[in-house]
Amino acid sequence: MADRKFRPEIEVLSAADAARRRHWSDADKLRMVEESFLGHCQVAATARRHGVSRSLLTTWRRQYRHGELVAGTSAAFIPLTLAPGAHASMPPLRAMARANHPDSRLEVVLRNDRRLLVPFTMDPEILARLLRVLDRS
Repeated sequence: MADRKFRPEIEVLSAADAARRRHWSDADKLRMVEESFLGHCQVAATARRHGVSRSLLTTWRRQYRHGELVAGTSAAFIPLTLAPGAHASMPPLRAMARANHPDSRLEVVLRNDRRLLVPFTMDPEILARLLRVLDRS
C-alpha cells in the first residue's frame, strides 16, 4: 500500500562539511586583476578560470585602481613640471622609467577631477592633445 503523506527530504548542512575560506596573497590578487584588464569583458572569464566570484574580482579591481592593492612595491611619485617647449627633458625621464620599471604609468589629475592613467612612454604631443580635449570644463 502506498504512503500518501508528503514527506520532504531534508538535508542538514554543517559548517564542518564546508571548505574553509581561501586566502589569496596580494601577488595572486594582483596577477588576477592584471589578467582581467587584458581584454574586453574579461572579468567573468578570469574569475571563472581562477575559481573566485566575479564580485570579489571586481572588488580587487577597484582596490587596484585606487592604489590599495599593491604587492611588494609601492607607487612612486616623481615631481614633474611641464612648461611650453620642455620636451627636451622628456627622453631621459622616459629612458630612466623604461630601464627601472618598463610598465610605469603616469596618473594625470585634471582640474575637472578626471583622472587619466597613461603609459610613461606615451608621446608628449599625443598626451597634450588628449589633455586639451579631456580638460574642458
